[in-house]
Amino acid sequence: MSLNRYLSCYKSVIFSIAVAAMFSLVGCGGKTKQGDSAKSGPKGGGQIRMQPVEVAQIQRRDLVETLNLVGSLAANETAQIRAEIAGQIREVLFDEGQFVKQGQLLVRVDDAELRAQLAQSEAKRALASQNLKRIQSLVAQQLISEADADQARSDFDAATAEAEYLRVRVSKMEIKAPFDGIAGARTVSPGDYVTASVTATAITTIDDLSRLKIEFQVPERYSLRVKPGTKFRVRARTTEGEAQADGEVYFASVIIDRATRSTQVKGYLDQMIDGLRPGMFVNIELELSTHKNVLVVPEGAILVTASTGPQIVVVRERGGEYFADFVSVEIGLRTRGLVEINIIKEGNNKAPVDENSRVVASGVGALILYQDGKLDPRPLRKEFRLGGDEL
Repeated sequence: MSLNRYLSCYKSVIFSIAVAAMFSLVGCGGKTKQGDSAKSGPKGGGQIRMQPVEVAQIQRRDLVETLNLVGSLAANETAQIRAEIAGQIREVLFDEGQFVKQGQLLVRVDDAELRAQLAQSEAKRALASQNLKRIQSLVAQQLISEADADQARSDFDAATAEAEYLRVRVSKMEIKAPFDGIAGARTVSPGDYVTASVTATAITTIDDLSRLKIEFQVPERYSLRVKPGTKFRVRARTTEGEAQADGEVYFASVIIDRATRSTQVKGYLDQMIDGLRPGMFVNIELELSTHKNVLVVPEGAILVTASTGPQIVVVRERGGEYFADFVSVEIGLRTRGLVEINIIKEGNNKAPVDENSRVVASGVGALILYQDGKLDPRPLRKEFRLGGDEL
């Protein structure tokens, strides 16, 4: 086959396909013209298709602004027990892990030398007391000068002070619990020699677990909003599952740490919870503020466009049918899947938007919605409800 004949056949085939397509379009156009009453859309003169939507009730409630942080638990009071005077331990009078009362004797250090010094000092004091009495009698008879009486009085006072000083030292050879608490592990045994240095190893620790503290850091941008009385909730994983407790801040430092750009905050837990122990890592939900009695909708109900800004789609009812009404809003606090809204413009339908209104609550950015478009409202699916309940 020559090249010319091949091109001629090819053109014939293309022409046949074009003609067939033209007749097909003409046929479709005629059919559409006859079925003009079946048009659908916002401007069609016939039946308009209803858009299925999931709706939720607008609510008026208190909305709490929170800040999630991490912290650690601590005992109400913790003391490291050390000897104030060096010496050899004679007795250890507590068991590790034992509950001890304030003032209970824990350790006795050898005080034989101090007691001997005390006895000597008390003897000197007794002699000084007798000398003072004799001199006072002689002064009354004007047999000696007042200067001799002053010297005797000074000797008596010095002997008294020395005896009292030694009594205090003797008392410190008995190491007692500073408050009620649980005794920790001990590091000494009878016969050990303890020193009075602050760097010396502690004999034991006493922990007051009557209530728990929590210590955490707050970023500097929020530091001025945290003060004594601020509420919080803590959560921690234990062997029994998740434990949680409420608490209140009692201390907020006024200093910002330069290294971390945060401020130190401490609080007390309101109650003791089984499974929570000092030193545990916990999650903290800190309450920064509470917005009282505000209108709230689910986050999925907010439609944001560049031209109109934030909007919600309110479900309006007219004549037993439901229509979309786009309402401009101002967004406030967001928390836990909820958004605070303030109505800016009521929309084409001037009926008020309040807790009696319903909104399209899911996927507004992906649905084909328009002003006064017909809606087929359905309850919000259970998995999208907050806390298992519909808004």
